[in-house]
This record gives sequence, structure tokens and C-alpha cells, in this order.
Amino acid sequence: MDRIPTLDLRRLDSDRDAFVAELGASYRHFGFCCFSHHGIDDTLIADAYGEFARFFALPTEAKSRYTVTAPGGGGRGYIGFRVETARTSDIADLKEFYHIGRNDGPPDDPVLRPNVWPEQVEGFRAHGLALFGAMEAAGQRVLTAIALDLGLEPGFFAQLTNRGDSILRALHYPPIAPEHLPAVRAEAHEDISLITLLVGATASGLEVLTREGAWLPIDAEPGTLVVNVGDMMQRLTNQAYPSTTHRVVNPTGDAARRSRYSMPFFLAPNMDYLIETLPGCIGRDGNHYPEPITAHDYLLQRLREIRLQTG
Repeated sequence: MDRIPTLDLRRLDSDRDAFVAELGASYRHFGFCCFSHHGIDDTLIADAYGEFARFFALPTEAKSRYTVTAPGGGGRGYIGFRVETARTSDIADLKEFYHIGRNDGPPDDPVLRPNVWPEQVEGFRAHGLALFGAMEAAGQRVLTAIALDLGLEPGFFAQLTNRGDSILRALHYPPIAPEHLPAVRAEAHEDISLITLLVGATASGLEVLTREGAWLPIDAEPGTLVVNVGDMMQRLTNQAYPSTTHRVVNPTGDAARRSRYSMPFFLAPNMDYLIETLPGCIGRDGNHYPEPITAHDYLLQRLREIRLQTG
């Protein structure tokens, strides 16, 4: 297998066994898989990009009004340019972003914080919530196939993610200026949650580190959904599904003078879920994660490492 495959997600219904086998093979080898016909409307994607770009075009002072400074605030609202830092680096990434979370959590929930919405961009909220819902639905279909590949009931993940602190991240990578170097748009890192969904970014740059130690560019066709394994899934599956290192490299030439936008969706389990190695994933090598940890505690631990959590 020399390239990450693109599978038709409709085959989950029409050709389930073969589809699940191909998906499982891709995740076990790459930690990544791509999907066509995923059900996320192209017009919604384009309109959401437009609304998010209008927000990022605002002056820094206006955007900073939507920074949540309370402990754990990195899970909602605006996070400024050069704040997030990969845990293996001392140099902050060349990006700014905005977090949109679940909007239907109970008001007294100790973990799910309320969203904040920019007043200056009229369609930001509506498009953000619509895209959140569409990506969550697509993610649940992928999780159904993952469950089947792992020998679990099809609804296994649905019951442990129905109150999860999933996050839609609207990302802006500004044009590269000489004074930014040697920083990069996104240093090599792994994601935290169960899976990450990414609808086509507005420019290339995403690369995946293969088992052989080479960087493999992902230049998916327009409209393709890229879905990768996160650290929580890696823990749950005892590394059967690897959380693969990836990065966003700096462009060169004219492309360096243009912004790049992307919209990853981090699909998370319920924060009280105890991440404990699945019995069916403990083989001859034993259990790599003998100490269970709640999703909330693990999330806070990782957010501190990348400077998005101070409390």
C-alpha cells in the first residue's frame, strides 16, 4: 500500500464487508483514510469558508474580543496567531483559529462550555453550526465502520460520543512573511481526539509521516473528506490504529503570499468516558496503556502540552 486510498462512503451500506476491510487496512497502515460521497454539501463547505475568511479579515483587536480567557477557554472562541505550539517544538505555529463546540449541552454541564459568536460576521454562527452537524454525522458513519473492523457492535462509538466535547476548528494560515521563519504553518504533531475529519483545504500543504519515515503529501481531490486517527483512538485500540504524525508545510513562491484555510473537526468521546484498552486489541505484545484515563483528564493533559490550557 503506497498511497492513502479514497473510499466511497456509500459502500458502508451497499458493500459493507469489503468496505470495512479496506478502511481497516488503511487505518492500520497509515492512520489515515480518505472518503468520497460523505454527505457534506459542497455549497455548505464553500459558504462556511467564506464566513470564516470574513472573520479572520477583521482587525486583531476585533477578533481578540472572542478569546475566552477562563481556564479551559481554548475549547471555544478565538485563539490568536502564533499561540498553539506542537509538544515537540518550542516555536509556535503560523496559524490562528476559532473553535466551535457542541451547542446543545445542558447549561450546568461542568465540561461543555457555551459557544461565543462574532457579531461582525452575520452568517458565522449558522454556517458554523450547520457544518458542525454535517461533519459529526459523517464522522459517525466512519466510526460505525471502525467499530465493525474492530469486532464491535456498529453503534459502539455512537453511545460514547453523544455528549462528547467535539470541536470544529476554523483555521487560517496567513501569508508567510520573512520574519516568521523558521516557524511553519503547523509543526509535526498528532491529534488528540478519537478521529479528525478534514474537508478539502483551500491549498495544499498537508503531509503524513509514513512508517518508512518519509513525508507523504495528501493532495486529495476537491470534495474529498480526509479522516485520521487521534491519540484517544490509538490508546483505545492499543496502537492497532496508529495516531500518525502529520504537518502543514510552508508553501513557496506565489503561494507563500496567499492565505490557507482549513476546517478540521475533532470528534471526541463523552468527557467522563474511561479510555481503557479494548480487550480484543490486547495481543502478544501486551497492553501499552495499562492505566485507564478519562477523556477529560487526557484532553486537559494534552492541551497543556500545546499551550491551549492553563488551568
